[in-house]
Amino acid sequence: MYCKSNFVFYLTLSSFSSRCSCIFTHFLLFCVTETTCPDGWTKLCSSCYFLSTERGSWTTGREDCRTRGADLVVIDSIEEQTFLSGLSNKNTWIGLTDRDKEGTWKWVDGTPLTVTYWASNQPDNKNGEDCVEILSDQSSKWNDISCEDSRQWICEKPAQP
Repeated sequence: MYCKSNFVFYLTLSSFSSRCSCIFTHFLLFCVTETTCPDGWTKLCSSCYFLSTERGSWTTGREDCRTRGADLVVIDSIEEQTFLSGLSNKNTWIGLTDRDKEGTWKWVDGTPLTVTYWASNQPDNKNGEDCVEILSDQSSKWNDISCEDSRQWICEKPAQP
């Protein structure tokens, strides 16, 4: 499996060791412990993802993620965006908002927005839309929407050894 994160490429080699993955970066080879996710969570690279079966506001989704030791998903690569687009066939909350300052989009972990996958003509802030969903159509792009709308949500937390 190939994963990209901060210009580091991960290659899992099952024949190398049953509990070890190799990381190739800048022509160096490192070994890291294989990680896992809890039951009901899906793993991609070093993160675990949980798709809720419930629906609720953006705040309800965030609170639920926190009770699971996670937070709403922060998308920072095309690989993650592609993976998440296949996780659900319904519009789902992600951890992006401009509630603090209109037009200044930030992730729930406090990082500013650098990589974007906005749908055409988005964000439009129609009627004070401050939260973001991944659209379920084939584009899987982002849409800003009222934080009070009811959606499923995707939680993310680090995979554990």
